[in-house]
Amino acid sequence: MAEKKIKVTLVKSLITRIPSHRKTAAALGLKKIGESNILPDSPATRGIINKIGYMLKVEEI
Repeated sequence: MAEKKIKVTLVKSLITRIPSHRKTAAALGLKKIGESNILPDSPATRGIINKIGYMLKVEEI
């Protein structure tokens, strides 16, 4: 069975965000609004997404 993946898209700006949230977005591979990355659906990835979920759009693929 194939590993589940999630597509994460940055929908809000990183300007004026606290430094830890900027670094979290960078850890997900997101730098600019509208940029997307496909990541494995794991508990670790979900935890990172929960920290900055207000800035992201998440889709299961």
